[in-house]
Formats: sequence, C-alpha cells, structure tokens
Amino acid sequence: MSDERTPRIPPLPEELWDDEVRTALQRGSSSLRVEKIPNAVSTILHHPDLAGRFLAYNGIFVTNSNIDVRTRELLILTVAYRTRSAYEWLQHLRTAERFGVGQDDIDAIAAGVPAESWTAAEVAVVDTAAQLLDGYTVDDETWGRLTQHFDNRQVVEIVFAVGTYACLAMALNAFGVQLDPELEEIDRSAIAAWGG
Repeated sequence: MSDERTPRIPPLPEELWDDEVRTALQRGSSSLRVEKIPNAVSTILHHPDLAGRFLAYNGIFVTNSNIDVRTRELLILTVAYRTRSAYEWLQHLRTAERFGVGQDDIDAIAAGVPAESWTAAEVAVVDTAAQLLDGYTVDDETWGRLTQHFDNRQVVEIVFAVGTYACLAMALNAFGVQLDPELEEIDRSAIAAWGG
C-alpha cells in the first residue's frame, strides 16, 4: 500500500550530497547498517551536523545497548505505535522478527495489553514506555518493577531510548517522510485505524 502523501521535506538526493553530508554519514555510520540510505536518514541530511550527531547518538541504542535487542524492539514498537509513526512502526516490524518479536507481541502492543509470553521485565519496559509517552514520567509502582529487572545504567538507557524514538517519530510524522520501497510491502493493517 503506497503512502500517497507528498513529503513536507523530501529526502536529500544523493547527487546533492556534499562533503558536509558525507561527513555526517561517516559520523553516524555505526547506526547505519544498511546498503541504501533510508528516506528517514536522507531527509534529516538536510541538516548535516544535526543528522551526523543524531545518528552517532542513536548508535548507542543500535550497537552499544545495555538491554537485549528483543526488549529494545518491544520498546521501539511501543513508541512507534503510540506516536502513530507509520514509518517507525513498519521499519521495526520489518526487523523485529529476527530479534524474536512475533505476531503475538505485535498484536499485544497494538492492543495495549501484555502478551502472555512476555517476561515481567518486558512488561515493565512496555509499561514504562507507555507512561513516559502519556505523562512524561513513571509512577512508583512501575518504577519499582522496572528496577527489579534492570540496573541503573539500563534504566537510564530505557528512558532515553523512549525519548529518542519518540523524538524521531515526531520528526518522521511532521516531515511526512515517505515509506521506503521495502516498507511498502509490509502488511499495514495494524495502522489502518491511524488513517496511515
């Protein structure tokens, strides 16, 4: 299904990449494990300094994470769904399966209820993400559950990951970033209610 919107900020064409853009991509290379630069990245390349620093920072979550990748993907999918970021949602649906995230997990996130298979730690992370998005903080009960399973370093990363992916979702939504061709092929029924 095609995203019919015209992007508010189109991806920066490769023929317009100058040394500043190439430096930004080099700076952020640890978080870019792709053959083709996705539309999300080529859109923010209109501001090369910001793009390079953001990609380098985001690399912490991609290559140097202190939480396991399945938990990270549950967190990101929760953010993407709750922020109605079709691009972020579909991008992470595309990669989630290889990290052990199945259809029952995806359905649970969309329904806003824990999957039966989730560990107590996974429930705590998803609940934390939901509370941070809804009220910009975490209640004491959820915080207690989170800190039973994660140390301070991991908790800092979890909170920053929620904020980072929420910021990215906001930018993707505001810029009207169009789906990359490989995202167009993914079943979008889960986001039909968004009008996306």
